[in-house]
Amino acid sequence: MPIEPGPRNLITDVPDLRVGQATHARIKSGVTAVICDVPTTAGVQVLGGAPGTRETDLLEPHNTVQTVDAVVLAGGSAFGLDAAAGVQDWLAEQGRGFPVGAHRVPIVPAAILFDLINGGDKDWGDKSPYRALGALAAQAADDHFSIGSHGAGAGATTAGLKGGLGSASAMLDDPQITVGALVAVNCLGSVTVGDTRHFWAAPFEIDGEFGGLGPAHPLPVNATEIAVKFRQMASDRALANTTIGVIATDARLTKAQCKRLAIAAHDGLARAIWPAHTPFDGDCIFALSTNRIDVEDDQDVFIDLCAAAASAMARAVARGVYAAHEEPSDLMPPWSARR
Repeated sequence: MPIEPGPRNLITDVPDLRVGQATHARIKSGVTAVICDVPTTAGVQVLGGAPGTRETDLLEPHNTVQTVDAVVLAGGSAFGLDAAAGVQDWLAEQGRGFPVGAHRVPIVPAAILFDLINGGDKDWGDKSPYRALGALAAQAADDHFSIGSHGAGAGATTAGLKGGLGSASAMLDDPQITVGALVAVNCLGSVTVGDTRHFWAAPFEIDGEFGGLGPAHPLPVNATEIAVKFRQMASDRALANTTIGVIATDARLTKAQCKRLAIAAHDGLARAIWPAHTPFDGDCIFALSTNRIDVEDDQDVFIDLCAAAASAMARAVARGVYAAHEEPSDLMPPWSARR
């Protein structure tokens, strides 16, 4: 199963998907919206213990609506769920949505991360900015977008470093399928091995896309010491976390297969973040299929697709932290400052 990045190494290498972002520098937060240019099959898997989500029940395979119009990732904790309404407003203006009689209702699942305690000024008055940020993100949707300290990753943090928005893609052959990952990394855990610059995701790196340092060898600390560190961090930063993302493909999938793809992509989080899926993270991954390529229910192809989803998500996590940049009032340094 040879894997190469797509031409952009972004989730938008999957045809019929665009990504728009809006960042609010003062509050250190933002919104990232995946706009589906065609009705897109979707699933979801939540494995963190503290999720904040919208429309996830709708995506279960036994429920009625089969496709979505967009997926939104946002900062702001529960306030950020308003961002999906802004994207929905924009989609309604375009005539998009699920037909109900004479009306169309845009279907916009969403997930949020906690970035309220990150050095930004959250005194936004009596109305949060997230609905407006969602509309701005939808308007900005394009094939190209920035990773690092942008959109939903603008105010993200990890254990000891700034987090960020990451993306990666993989091209499979025989059949030719594209897989793309998008993730806002704001985890309780660490994306690097101890205090080194080496990423846990290093075995999956392609062409030096996050520094080319390779795996840490030998490991500088043992698992017991790391566990003690994270018990302390959980006490200090309770509920101040969450990694949220999207895995997408142009292979034709059912809702049930999309859910299985989301589960596989969570393996990428576990490869790139240690520990992942804690009681204080709200880890959530959406899966999207734009249904361009018929894989004829070939189980061998689907296994390859799940493996590519896990590796692309691991790479996206590392790329998001690698690309984060320093800004005023940061509480955590970017990866580039670590020596």
